[in-house]
Amino acid sequence: MNVIKTPLEGCLVLEPRVFTDERGHFFESFNAKRFDEITGTSTQFLQDNHSQSKAKVLRGLHYQIEQAQGKLVRVVSGAVWDVAVDLRRSSPTFGQWTGVELSADNKRMFWVPAGFAHGFVVTGDHADFLYKTTNYYAPQHERTIAWDDATLAITWPINDPVVNAKDATGTSFVAAETYA
Repeated sequence: MNVIKTPLEGCLVLEPRVFTDERGHFFESFNAKRFDEITGTSTQFLQDNHSQSKAKVLRGLHYQIEQAQGKLVRVVSGAVWDVAVDLRRSSPTFGQWTGVELSADNKRMFWVPAGFAHGFVVTGDHADFLYKTTNYYAPQHERTIAWDDATLAITWPINDPVVNAKDATGTSFVAAETYA
């Protein structure tokens, strides 16, 4: 597996070794031992989620202020632009973001540790987005930062995304609850 560090400490792009022949392809999408070696942690995933979205749908920027979740994300059909925002006040990259293209074609995975807000926008006709989380979904602790927050100035590849009411009314970054 090829590991690509991002500008945000802890966020990693993972490129699996893909075996392709005339029948199709095979790759190992998760191996706990290897993942822990790569991240330097002992990670236990507690929940798997599958999100299906249409063209131009933007989801995020989401995080849980308590029961924070690390997320290992990937796309199995279609393509997205995936974004992580550092919400750790003690981090030298607090308030910074990084983005990566995830697609069924490139088979990349993105590790977003706890302490980050996360979101994505569909860049093709659709996307089937899978993610493992290190903690259970806790709606009472979920928070949303405005996807178009001026302070963060995220460069989204879609100008007119489709967002739901929750994401359309996200809080500003400067007013957001953050981590120590």
